[in-house]
Amino acid sequence: MTFVVAEIGINWDGDFSLLEKMIIASKKAGCDAIKFQAFNMEIVKAHPESARLMRSSITNQNIKQIDKISNEIGIEWFATPMYLDAVELLDPYVKRFKIREFDGRKMVKNEPSELFEKVLGTKKEIMISSEVSPKDSKFYGRPDIKWLYCVPKYPCDLSEVNFANIKEFDGYSNHVPKIIAPLTSVLLGAKIVEVHVTMDKKGEFIDNEVSFDFDELSLLVSMIRESENIKR
Repeated sequence: MTFVVAEIGINWDGDFSLLEKMIIASKKAGCDAIKFQAFNMEIVKAHPESARLMRSSITNQNIKQIDKISNEIGIEWFATPMYLDAVELLDPYVKRFKIREFDGRKMVKNEPSELFEKVLGTKKEIMISSEVSPKDSKFYGRPDIKWLYCVPKYPCDLSEVNFANIKEFDGYSNHVPKIIAPLTSVLLGAKIVEVHVTMDKKGEFIDNEVSFDFDELSLLVSMIRESENIKR
């Protein structure tokens, strides 16, 4: 079965009422997990909407409520830590971690960051985004590390995605605003798919340009599940 992750990320905007609706919709669509991001002001201070971004980051102030809502709805959640202390914050709550492409490219070059080493020390599964094939990384082939092909552009055009080496990855992290991209990755062998989601594509949520609404998400997941019955 393909492990489908709904990246709620920053599109819940710090609104717990909206978040609950998004988690319920992700569960109803058939996703296996939802994902968030954990950053601090130092990381986002140059962004014109840094204060707004901080409302959606996993923090000491919201983590227990996020965990409670997710557990009550019955879906796994995890996150991408972007600074060292975020690893300790997340560790008691999550089964796995995600490493963004910015840090993932260092591992492909066998230059692991301090952040990665700290995540590795938790002995939990790690998903790593990378645009470049990880096959030459010393971490390639480890059962506790899953590599996701990702083009780090927001949004990414379908023509900029190259699935030629997708079999060298475990899955695919999507930034293309068309469901054909993640669906194609599954047909080519991806066992993990991560897609951004939004409650309203006409709204002003920051990641809307790379996000699917929940009708699109439901369609995508149903097509992925159908594809799993295709003999290859």
